[in-house]
Amino acid sequence: MSHVFLAARRPLLAMSVLAVAASAHAQNRLDTVVTTATRTPQKLSEVLADITVITRADIERQAVASLADLLRNNGCAEMTRNGGPAGTTSVYLRGADSRHTLVLIDGVKVDSQASGGASWQGLPLAQIERVEVLKGPASAIYGSDAVGGVVQIFTRKGGRSTQADLGVAAGNLGVYKADAGLFGSAGIFDYALSGAFEGSDGFNATTPDSTFSYVPDRDGHRKRQALLRVGAQLGTGHRAEALLMRSHTRGQYDGSRSRPLVDDITQQDADAARLAWTAQWTPTLQTQLSVGESRDRYETAPSAYLTETRVRNVALTGAYQLATGQQLNFSAERLEDKLENSGVVTGGVGERHRDSAGLGYLLTAGALNVQAHVRHDRDSEFGGVDTGTLMAGYEVAAGLRVVGSVGNAFRAPTVYQQASQYGPLSKPGTSLLEPERGRNAEVGLKWASGPHELAATAYRNRISNLIVFGGPGSCRDMYGCYANVAKARLQGVSLNGATQLAGVNLRATLDLQKPTNEADGKLLARRAKRLATVQADTTLGAWTLGAGVTATGARFDNATNTRKLGGYALLNLSAQVAVSREVKLQLNVDNLFSRAYQTAYGYASAPMTALASLRWTPRL
Repeated sequence: MSHVFLAARRPLLAMSVLAVAASAHAQNRLDTVVTTATRTPQKLSEVLADITVITRADIERQAVASLADLLRNNGCAEMTRNGGPAGTTSVYLRGADSRHTLVLIDGVKVDSQASGGASWQGLPLAQIERVEVLKGPASAIYGSDAVGGVVQIFTRKGGRSTQADLGVAAGNLGVYKADAGLFGSAGIFDYALSGAFEGSDGFNATTPDSTFSYVPDRDGHRKRQALLRVGAQLGTGHRAEALLMRSHTRGQYDGSRSRPLVDDITQQDADAARLAWTAQWTPTLQTQLSVGESRDRYETAPSAYLTETRVRNVALTGAYQLATGQQLNFSAERLEDKLENSGVVTGGVGERHRDSAGLGYLLTAGALNVQAHVRHDRDSEFGGVDTGTLMAGYEVAAGLRVVGSVGNAFRAPTVYQQASQYGPLSKPGTSLLEPERGRNAEVGLKWASGPHELAATAYRNRISNLIVFGGPGSCRDMYGCYANVAKARLQGVSLNGATQLAGVNLRATLDLQKPTNEADGKLLARRAKRLATVQADTTLGAWTLGAGVTATGARFDNATNTRKLGGYALLNLSAQVAVSREVKLQLNVDNLFSRAYQTAYGYASAPMTALASLRWTPRL
């Protein structure tokens, strides 16, 4: 079928048929336990929201270049990137802006108060155990940022037996990878210690279309990652955990075609640390107290630019079982943001904090499930924001549920938007920026029977007070200022599911969406109307064979919809053989036909890449 998917302008027609007939992610088994939907453990069969789980096995089998690639290839989000894996990356969940997706690493918020949202290119991949992707607003549970959804990364942790995990890989474009980990337990303690590094000579990140920065050279990257996670079972029902994570990325980019001999460099550091204590006080009462901090540092050279964000969080969350089928969730949090950036007019440093309290009520009564969540956030700059979500589901027949929800969400302005020369704090007497606000409604069907699953969700999310860079007047800069002047409408239908035919596992997703600017009806920049994925894998003896297609429709690179980016479809193949119980060999080929495409105008994407891997997991 590859010729169908690679046809010049119609790759998504075949996708539509497959998505309706079979679709979704095989890992979304109904007995999988997730926590992102409500901040408390739930079986997937009980979750009312639209959620996807990507497991460690999926990560290893697909061997993608980055977390953003992983989300795109599994139908969770769109992705744009300025060149290779170290280039500036954006992720659009249901068409929402990249800053409207909340990113958590084991509950620690990751953010950049300069650009807004997580720096996706700096997030680690080798240390991830699983990823939970919640689509749709969740500010009533998590507060600011979750306008489009939540991506929560869970890192690897120790088990009962001691096990090592060693992997090496090499491929074309000068790609090399290596990782090592030790996982186990000793007495009341369990531990996970791992490290990884990778690099590539890369490819030319820009195209001749880039009139400013095109330089005909190769732009490579280097990454280093490390993780230490320790847990202690202090007693019956009491557990303490500590997490330290570090990721460093160094990438080459083309700064200006007027400096062809200059090696422009970006360096990105992403750090996260957390202490947590989970306590089961009684059979009906559980709490968790956590203290976390993340840092995001971004620097370029020789064009000097440096920005660093620090996010600190203290949270008390818990759940109380009121009666059979009734649960009360509660939370109290304090979040502190700090930005160090020379462009901040308050001495190069900007700070703010936010205090919040939230309640959630979960009801299960036979075929009926109801959830209600409310939260109040008080920001030190702009005051209070109230958010709420009401969700319901009803099993109309065996394995078939109707679900729906309504709710609102918000995103606080970044420190840079408020306090740079382009923000209102630079001009005394000017009103501060208001938070961006979203109002969402959705309805869906979820069906499951044995190995077969199908889910369909229709949604409409209207975002007001959007902050854009507009005309001068509300700041001291004479060329332009940030202002709350835009509105967007994000609406669409998502289909996903899974089936098994003749020993082949099939999974597919299809998104038909229309993210538009309400003022003029034009599509939001770099977002397509149609997205689809199809994945298949099968086991033949010691071999596991897989294939996947990712397709994206045409988009516009700019808000005026005058510069078009063509659609594309990519075919990826994988083959894995178990040499023994502890040793596996694997070959991955991505973009098999070396399709040339752009996710951002003037920036190239990776050609065909082949990667051969060896993994050894001995028990010690």
